[in-house]
Order: sequence, then structure tokens, then C-alpha cells
Amino acid sequence: MAAEADARDGEAALERAEQHCAARGAKLTALRRQVLGLILDSPVPLGAYTLLDRLKTTHPGAAPPTVYRALEFLTEHRLVHRIERLNAFIGCRVGCSDACADHGHEHDHAHAAQFLICGSCGGVEEIEDAGVGSALAAASRRAGFRPAHATVEVEGLCRGCAGLPG
Repeated sequence: MAAEADARDGEAALERAEQHCAARGAKLTALRRQVLGLILDSPVPLGAYTLLDRLKTTHPGAAPPTVYRALEFLTEHRLVHRIERLNAFIGCRVGCSDACADHGHEHDHAHAAQFLICGSCGGVEEIEDAGVGSALAAASRRAGFRPAHATVEVEGLCRGCAGLPG
């Protein structure tokens, strides 16, 4: 039952991503959709070569440029985020792939991406804390800097690895 619900959630996220792209005049091709699906299905961020290995099961001729072009598109359309510290990709959990449909609004994807990275299990959680975004914006203004994009990556231990109650 849980696997069926996860599959339905994954398919719904892919449908929302397709609608998100179409609304912007872009096309979520079958290959891009498959790469996005692989990322969304993974409990941990995936690197390009891991994605390539998984993609080769259905596209034996896939090469690194295939994956990199798909990742570039997915990143540009804010469907995935690149976790710099890990050189890996994670689906946008705050943006249109999940939260927007749940809250009935279109996310502008201008959020300052914030990630909590567990150094023990490798899990990554995307959060959106307005206070962090406000603090970055204020510090930028004081420095006379106009940020185009901000990503905050915090390393530590997740609740489970730290032995904290859930």
C-alpha cells in the first residue's frame, strides 16, 4: 500500500512538473521526466554519474552529456537543486513539485534554498525559513550587494542520526 501511494505521489509530482514547464513554454521531454523521476524517487541526492548508470538501464546509449543537459534544464526550471557540497541533485521539495499544489499557489522559486545535510546518513532536507532569507537579504543590502540567487547548506546530523525523538 505505501509503495502504491509513493508511486502515485511521484507520478503526481511529475505531472505538476510537466504543467510547470508547459506554463513557461518549455517541454518536459520523456528523458527529462525520467531523470526528474529518478531524482524524486531517491531518498538521497544523486550525482550525475549515478543518474547516468540508472538511466542506462532504459537508455543503453545514454552518455554524460545526456544527463548534464537534462540536469541543466531541470535546474534552470527550478525542479531540482544542485547541492554544491555533495555535487549532487535533489528534487525541489519547497517549489512546484510538491508544496505549491498542496497550498494552491504558484511558487515564484525566488526562495533562498536552504538545505540540511546529514554527514552520517547522507540525507538532505530542504527547508524554507523566511528568517534566513531575510537575514541574507539584509546583510546583502548592507554590503551593497544585489544577490541573484542564494543557497545555504548546513552540515550536521539529522534527527535520526543524532538520536533525537521524532
